[in-house]
Amino acid sequence: MKKIFAQFAQDESGATAIEYGLIAALISVALIAAATLVGGNLGTLFTNIAGRLNVTVPAA
Repeated sequence: MKKIFAQFAQDESGATAIEYGLIAALISVALIAAATLVGGNLGTLFTNIAGRLNVTVPAA
């Protein structure tokens, strides 16, 4: 039984997959945060631009 537990404790084949999963999760959280920040700033920018435009559309 000790031999089986020792082999299991030394087996690191699944550790790499877990590490890659954690890295992928961290990158996705950073991308979501950046997209949210940039998206909000772009929305504000376009709202300001639209407010400054004085475009009159002729009646059809």
